[in-house]
Amino acid sequence: MKIIVDGMGGDNAPAAVVEGAVLASRAIPHHIALIGKEELLAAELKKHSYEAEKISIIDATEVISNEEAPVRAVRSKKDSSIVKGINMVKNGEGDIFVSAGSTGALLAGGLFILGRIPGIDRPALASVYPIIGGRASLLVDAGANSDCKPNNLLEFGIMGNIYMEKVLGRKNPTVGLVNIGAEASKGSTLTKAAYSLLEQSDMNFIGNVEGRDVPAGACDVIVTDGFSGNVLLKLTEGMALQMMKTLKARFTAGVKAKLGAALLLDKIREMKQEFDYSEYGGAPILGVRGPIVKMHGSSNANAVKNTIIKAVPYAEEKVVDIIQNSVLEIEEITLSENDKF
Repeated sequence: MKIIVDGMGGDNAPAAVVEGAVLASRAIPHHIALIGKEELLAAELKKHSYEAEKISIIDATEVISNEEAPVRAVRSKKDSSIVKGINMVKNGEGDIFVSAGSTGALLAGGLFILGRIPGIDRPALASVYPIIGGRASLLVDAGANSDCKPNNLLEFGIMGNIYMEKVLGRKNPTVGLVNIGAEASKGSTLTKAAYSLLEQSDMNFIGNVEGRDVPAGACDVIVTDGFSGNVLLKLTEGMALQMMKTLKARFTAGVKAKLGAALLLDKIREMKQEFDYSEYGGAPILGVRGPIVKMHGSSNANAVKNTIIKAVPYAEEKVVDIIQNSVLEIEEITLSENDKF
């Protein structure tokens, strides 16, 4: 397998990306190709010890920044690391593309270069959602689609269900719809119609889940529109960061607190690790005809390493093909309900 990694994407590129790729190459047998400005990537690689046959560099002279209009950038910057990397996946020169670059550019590139899986209306971001003291959930959509129709939420559920089973190894995962109440009658026109569609599917749909129950692990696959999903994800990240800052301040305020912290140090470290996004890997873009994984923009070397390692099953398990084969179920369910929305 050949994993294409965007060496220019993210706040800490290329240093953190190169270091993460080197760390990942020590843990997996697959080849990693770093794509980006060759002289910069080569300079970073020289700082590390690695097996030359497991890491290579592919030159790409352009970079797409977060400030650029995604569609325009993808169409005009043909030699950018993102466009060139996605094209390599399309042409069979790579098995999966991993990047911490512009989310908009990755979505645009996935749509224009790879194309949507026939029958999937909206590709979605699937983000691992940490559950403290429990198994992580998967949030779909995490920000790709602010405005959705009922069939989109059904698509998100089916794609998330497949990814959870095939990549994260969760058998018969539970699927829940984010809503303002647990009752089927609660919510907006969108969520009521989506509830009906999800209920008709073959998934293990458990109904609506309220926001307060999501962090407690209410379900394995969390289904919502991209606007609500992104707010939920960032609110959780902010709360976790603030909580850890508060704990640190309290445990360093005086001799007694420091003694208590020393006794609880292992448990505090465990809790911090459960909150740490870098442990969970990246967010796959589900619904396009090729595997793309989006890393957090501020990914450090550990996050890059874990994303590369955890991206392997996405390609190996042929998740894109399985989603494509599941489209028929989506079409059968949505024929009647979507007309009402």
